[in-house]
Amino acid sequence: MCVVTGGVLVLSGCSNSEDDAPDVAKVGGVDKVDTIAAQLPDKLKQSDKLVVGVNIPYQPNEYKDPSGKIVGFDVDLMDAVAATLGLKADYLESSFEKIIPLIQAGTYDVGMSSITDSKEREQSVDFTTYFKAGSQWAQQTGKPVDPENACGKKVAVQATTVQDTDEIPKRSEKCLAEGKPAIDKKSFDEQSAATTALVLGQVDAMSADSPVTAYGIKKSDGKIEAAGAVFDSAPYGWAIPKGSALGKALQAAVQHLIDNGKYLEIAKNWGVQEGAITKSVINGAES
Repeated sequence: MCVVTGGVLVLSGCSNSEDDAPDVAKVGGVDKVDTIAAQLPDKLKQSDKLVVGVNIPYQPNEYKDPSGKIVGFDVDLMDAVAATLGLKADYLESSFEKIIPLIQAGTYDVGMSSITDSKEREQSVDFTTYFKAGSQWAQQTGKPVDPENACGKKVAVQATTVQDTDEIPKRSEKCLAEGKPAIDKKSFDEQSAATTALVLGQVDAMSADSPVTAYGIKKSDGKIEAAGAVFDSAPYGWAIPKGSALGKALQAAVQHLIDNGKYLEIAKNWGVQEGAITKSVINGAES
């Protein structure tokens, strides 16, 4: 995932409606595990909260419900992990590009915003993996766009995502090398704005993380559809300071929830079980 600049559109109901959000009460009942909590850094052992930097909206992973509460798959899982550690997650909103610097500065304990664990990002922070997502394109229904041949097309992305920084630039370079027009990349500060641009026909396609594209399609009332299959799957990770013991504590908590079935329960509750993992690792970047 991620974020930078771009014109923000007026949101339509298709991309920002939360009236069918899951019943988060179904995933309660997580108890503290003392042996896992004992792995926390001393600072957090003496605290009752875990400060989490998050960028929203990025449905269904993190966004606000009609009451203004931050909800989503990532949120439910982090709440369960925090409970396992005997803490309460305290979510602070941030622009995406500031999350890692603020972790390095000690402002946040954890960065949680559907962050793809990459070799480049691992130079700045460590990651505890908790999910695996690929990229997927969407198009207006009945107006086919081939991701492998999108030269000259307008394609929406959320700024600073891997789609913005890596995927579309590489595809565009290939177009130019073949003597074709570059892809006209349109970057937006929020994914909901990118989705809205596609629904309104202001772009030809969009590229986003696979669970986000699937959610956008679901919420569009048939206005947009998948364009091609999921590709370039990679792990999501929670970002923590380099060398921090918090990474292993988070890993142990995630693995505990995987092993006891609570993790999969949360994933199924949000309909994202296809990206569920069976083993959490520290720094699992594949590229």
